[in-house]
Amino acid sequence: MAWICLLAAGCLEMVWVTAMKLSEGFHKLGWAALTLAAMVASVWLLGRAVKVLPMGTAYAVWTGIGALGALVIGIVAFREPATAPRLFFACLLLAGIVGLKLTA
Repeated sequence: MAWICLLAAGCLEMVWVTAMKLSEGFHKLGWAALTLAAMVASVWLLGRAVKVLPMGTAYAVWTGIGALGALVIGIVAFREPATAPRLFFACLLLAGIVGLKLTA
């Protein structure tokens, strides 16, 4: 159950970072409200996961899911560059997340 909470928390991190971009500096109130709600829910779920999982592992996986998700969303939805170095380092991040999961 802790891993499910952690996965959901990471997905909510992708939601809040995307909503923050769409809020245009918190000037669009609907997107700003979604940003704040997703942040609170994400941290709450992380807190539940940390009760069971090692803190360092949980935090690294949580931020990794959010970072990778934000990278993919940025490339797909906002036409950010998908250069070979960016994709290479994203793969390294993914390998780290998988490694942490396998060793936890």
